[in-house]
Amino acid sequence: MPITETSKIWMDGTLVDWADATTHVLSHGLHYGTGAFEGVRAYPTSRGVAVFRLREHMARLLRSCKILMIEVPFTLDELCDAVLETVRVNDLPGGCYIRPLVYLGYGEMGVNPLNAPVRVAIAAWPWGAYLGDEGLARGVRMKISSWQRHDPNAMPTAAKGTGMYLNSGLAKIEAIKAGYDEAIMLGPDGRISECTGENLFVVRNGVVLTPPPSIAGALPGITQETVVSIASDLGYEVRFETLIRTDLYLADEAFLTGTAAEVVPIASVDDRSVGDGRPGPITSRLQETYFQAVRGELERYQGWLTVA
Repeated sequence: MPITETSKIWMDGTLVDWADATTHVLSHGLHYGTGAFEGVRAYPTSRGVAVFRLREHMARLLRSCKILMIEVPFTLDELCDAVLETVRVNDLPGGCYIRPLVYLGYGEMGVNPLNAPVRVAIAAWPWGAYLGDEGLARGVRMKISSWQRHDPNAMPTAAKGTGMYLNSGLAKIEAIKAGYDEAIMLGPDGRISECTGENLFVVRNGVVLTPPPSIAGALPGITQETVVSIASDLGYEVRFETLIRTDLYLADEAFLTGTAAEVVPIASVDDRSVGDGRPGPITSRLQETYFQAVRGELERYQGWLTVA
């Protein structure tokens, strides 16, 4: 999806003009994928634009960097403040998508990353539904990818590392070129891991199921955890359970979750309709409640919002 240019980007503690937020072509992260990032959203609320689950996202960014042995020169509080500053300075009353990025910069070449300088940047811009408004409303067509998700002992799947997303990109290209909206990736054991940038849920006999991220080799999703909490609060039984591809074919309902994607129904998998091919009642209720929560309409979830 194209990026809508805004005014300022936060870089290493300073706000710079959008056009000046550049890095050297010989930056280590550009050559070797040495970095970590987050995707965060801010929404309009009655109290002003509020960032959803800000602290959880920044804490996950720091955890990713710890796994990758990247020493971030900013604290959790400083990163949270920087996100809020970036949202405020760009004056985005309708909400926005936020991209914090930690990467290794210019000054060191070669596979050894330990002496490369650590750079930190945060950008914010308006961004609509990642899988489209039609996908949100009616569901998306999914394909099981021929590309396998990383083995956790080959790549640390608990980290949201930049270079690791080449794996996702290949699966996404394959799905789009074959006429689908998104791909589902299996782990080395043949069980369902996640989508190219989202976690996955199945509804079966009224029970909400999702693969456990650590076992499935998936990134532990903040939106996944949010939906688990909402579903439990609504009285649904929720279980972390390993799933195989036929569990998707035979599901009553299925949906995916992610900060960019939000909560999206799955209409079909490998040309097999999920349920009757339309968003199911549990999916629809969870989606509706999620959007109420992010927009500050539910008192119960006000603690997930940080006003910029």
